[in-house]
Amino acid sequence: MKVRTALAGLTFALSLGVAAPSLAADPCVGREGPHKVLVAVTGVSPIKGEVAVTLYPDNPRRFLAPKGKLLRARVKATPQVTEVCFWVPEPAYYAIAIYHDANGDQDFNRTIIGMPAEGFGFSNNAPTRVGLPSFESVRFRAGPGTTRVPISMRYQR
Repeated sequence: MKVRTALAGLTFALSLGVAAPSLAADPCVGREGPHKVLVAVTGVSPIKGEVAVTLYPDNPRRFLAPKGKLLRARVKATPQVTEVCFWVPEPAYYAIAIYHDANGDQDFNRTIIGMPAEGFGFSNNAPTRVGLPSFESVRFRAGPGTTRVPISMRYQR
């Protein structure tokens, strides 16, 4: 929403004595367009810190690689469902990795033996029995319009 339009709406609403429209920017990350991915993360515990959600393009070499991401969002952990929205350039295959940055250090912490110390998850709730999931098990198709991607947070406790 352009500032001029928002201010005009605010002025009009105030003149009528009604609630003003929101001046908040669009909550989606990325360049606005007709296609978006809405990620709904459940199982975050404890409800503190933030949830980092990373969107990767359809390229197995870029998945979880340094500088391989397409977009990343960090949002405050919330009860029930933590939501993130990404604008995507086109309907295509993508992959998502998440982690619960409970201590807010913007790093995925591990134990002394290399096991995850914070919650994590992947699109398609891909299994991680031994090591990381395969790219093929994580990738999903984002269609035209809005694609919803539920992900359950997992903890190694």
